[in-house]
Amino acid sequence: MQTGLQGKTALITGASRGIGKAIAVALAGEGCNVVLSSRKQDALDVVAGEIRAAHPSAGVLAKAAHVGEEDQARACVEAAVAEFGGIDVLVNNAGTNPYFGPMVDLDTARAAKTVQVNQFAIVQWTQLAWKASMAQRGGSIINIASVGGLVTEHGIGYYNATKAAVIHLTRQFAMELAPGVRVNAIAPGLVKTHLARALWENNEEGISKFMPLGRIGEPEDIANAAVFLAGDTASWLTGQALVVDGGAMIRPSIA
Repeated sequence: MQTGLQGKTALITGASRGIGKAIAVALAGEGCNVVLSSRKQDALDVVAGEIRAAHPSAGVLAKAAHVGEEDQARACVEAAVAEFGGIDVLVNNAGTNPYFGPMVDLDTARAAKTVQVNQFAIVQWTQLAWKASMAQRGGSIINIASVGGLVTEHGIGYYNATKAAVIHLTRQFAMELAPGVRVNAIAPGLVKTHLARALWENNEEGISKFMPLGRIGEPEDIANAAVFLAGDTASWLTGQALVVDGGAMIRPSIA
């Protein structure tokens, strides 16, 4: 089945590595123009070069922006519209986790940064994309949440709280922006990314043994889900959080 993404334009935040990069590569492979955003222009330029080499027909724009800074976000959205005429797919992927430990010891500064990047940035970029383009032409928004937003865990409780908020924001925006814009979330399990490396790099084999599908996730696993949600094959799907976790959440509880 055709995805219907040929010639569409997708803007991806946090696109210089990991899940964001994989999503950008996958969407370019489906014929999308891709707008890559993250904090560092040099890292984006490398990814842009790789995509141009692999998919010469795809339009590629690399525009650095701190996801939590409104002026930079606005400039990125405006550049995307100026370059490609509009935005059809917005992937709110950028995230951070500056604190590891019990929430009773969490300080205000790191709590505020986590909310700014993981939670309010989704509101901000969605507002900008809607007003600049999607209100007129429709589209699809994909928010990258986490299975952590559905469970409790030691050490990353506040990160998970912001990801739970992402799931609710997804449902709220889906209701408010329908029928023209579909809004869905992906809730990845443990994926081999730079952000999550402390959770897997010293015990990948041991963790994999406990996964129903026998391995930790790769960024491409999440990218495949994003292509599905962005395209026509998901045209009757909105307000949902798609769990992509290798079956981790169906493991039997420990007696």
